Amino acid sequence: MGSRRCFSAVSGVSAVVLAISVVALLNADVVLCGCSYKRIFAFGDSLIDTGNLLYSIGNSASPIKELPYGMTFFKHPNGRVTDGRVVVDFYAEALGLPLLPPSIPEEASGQFPNGANFAVAGAIALPPEYYKTNYNFTMNAPSNLDRQLASFKKVLARIAPGDGATRALLSESLVLMGEIGGNDYNFWFIDPRNPRETPEKYLPDVVTCIGATVQEVINLGARTIVVPGNFPIGCLPAYLSAHESKVTDDYDELHCLKWYNEFSQKHNLALRQEVVRLRSRNPGVKIVYADYYSAAMQFVQKPQAYGIADPLVACCGGNGPYHSGACNNKTKLWGSPDRFANWDGLHMTEKAYKIVADGVLDGPFADTPLRHLC
Repeated sequence: MGSRRCFSAVSGVSAVVLAISVVALLNADVVLCGCSYKRIFAFGDSLIDTGNLLYSIGNSASPIKELPYGMTFFKHPNGRVTDGRVVVDFYAEALGLPLLPPSIPEEASGQFPNGANFAVAGAIALPPEYYKTNYNFTMNAPSNLDRQLASFKKVLARIAPGDGATRALLSESLVLMGEIGGNDYNFWFIDPRNPRETPEKYLPDVVTCIGATVQEVINLGARTIVVPGNFPIGCLPAYLSAHESKVTDDYDELHCLKWYNEFSQKHNLALRQEVVRLRSRNPGVKIVYADYYSAAMQFVQKPQAYGIADPLVACCGGNGPYHSGACNNKTKLWGSPDRFANWDGLHMTEKAYKIVADGVLDGPFADTPLRHLC
């Protein structure tokens, strides 16, 4: 089967390929219910980036180069857009693997004995040209899944040259697809002047793109792939601040924005359907849907059970009701991050990411918990 690309022509017809958060494990005697994963390869955006954006911006100034980013676990900035570890770090630890290095710094030379992370903070699924052509909208994304997939193939060709070697490597790898696609919506939604109905039009193309990337990775030899859904964006401080409303019916009983959470659920339903289609097309391949939406709703619904004071406010940010705003070395920290679910308005704290990861590793927020993938 030939290579498929996520691409949209001037006619507006989307073709496919993209989105991938691949987890593959190499050189370690890691047994998960009898399965040995030897590498992790991750693809996605800021929710799992472990340093690619940090490397890419070079000497340019950025808040993620300074504390309080990285303050909790690493005690210094490290490229993760949070106070500590991200979801993929907890997956690696649970499987007995080292934390994933970012791929870009050693794309041309690294052997990646334990895998690599291709995710880039700010990445989108579809290419920027798709949005410019079809919606006259500029998405200033530093990466997209097409670019990450191309980089992945380049690395594979070097560390496992030849179809047989590539298939052997990927057959003993766990592939994590994302979460990806969130920024395709965030970049549009975050400006309240944009009509919120527009992303509903391109949602099918985002999902098709993710599905095409999963298929391409399967074609390369992957046998186990995890596909996470989107988070409840209506509960994010950045959304609550940007779309604050005086209409009571705009909010649910948890004080999240109903319309935006319903949008996330539409994306997730379409993605689940895509996973079902992929399973029927690829018997013998394990494709797991990870329900990040429900995993995150745990600490929104019952924050006290997790030691969280208010799940709808950011730990690092401004003085508004949701503490939304820039997080940097001059910004106020509203308390210890382990009392917060949200870090900077859009991204979660290490504590919240661990809650999500545990729900996927052990259930019930994966149709097959990762620890039971055998």
